[in-house]
Amino acid sequence: MKKTGLALGGGAILGVAHVGVLRALTELNIPVSMVSGTSIGAFIAALFAFGKSWQEIREIAFDLDWLDISGLALSQYGLLSNKKFGDIVTELLGHKNIEDASIPLSMIATDIGTGKKVVFTQGDVALAVMASSCIPGIFRPVDYKGALLVDGMLIENVPVSPLVESGAESVICVDLLARHGFNKPNNIIGVLLNAFYSSITNTTAIQIESADLSIFPDLSGFNLIDFDQVPDLLEAGYRAALPALKLWAEGKQ
Repeated sequence: MKKTGLALGGGAILGVAHVGVLRALTELNIPVSMVSGTSIGAFIAALFAFGKSWQEIREIAFDLDWLDISGLALSQYGLLSNKKFGDIVTELLGHKNIEDASIPLSMIATDIGTGKKVVFTQGDVALAVMASSCIPGIFRPVDYKGALLVDGMLIENVPVSPLVESGAESVICVDLLARHGFNKPNNIIGVLLNAFYSSITNTTAIQIESADLSIFPDLSGFNLIDFDQVPDLLEAGYRAALPALKLWAEGKQ
């Protein structure tokens, strides 16, 4: 059996679509040998790597107070702190290191001091999720060994490269932004999210060229911050993934 890697991209609330992809993988009995994630993709990837089923992750997504993951922490570097996001990871998984995961896990962050990619494959899983999902300008950077880390979307929003470097023989990736339609923002958070995500879509297309299968859920009708979209986002991910994965799996036989 070939080693299959799964790369889950960032996209704020759109990340719920990843749960639909996990549902399709489970129903088709497609084994995943390793998983990587950026931003909200890192959160979903971490839950999956530590053995949470798609049903369990779905319930987490439904129960999560998406506004509550960012407690106010005004500073010179950002408007909010996403420490609560890290606390949620610890609450769900316990105090775990990345290397304790059931399947190999990697998460991407950006060193905002150097502009270089940081790949987490070991160390505290909650800290790595916080760093990977730390949207610059909105969240205060995560201080890690003297470096200030922010969202990995700036460097590699759909993290295919860590899987290839870890020996994946085939890679499935999920790009949440390829078919996302940007809407007029209503507040500063919306302005910053639109600015960051619209600037990386072209780069992402180049970075995922080496993937064996790219899944592009149709998220054109969704925005980046409306929490009421959660059930529909999950369904959109499932609808995009099931036929694509079925065709891909048949081609592998």
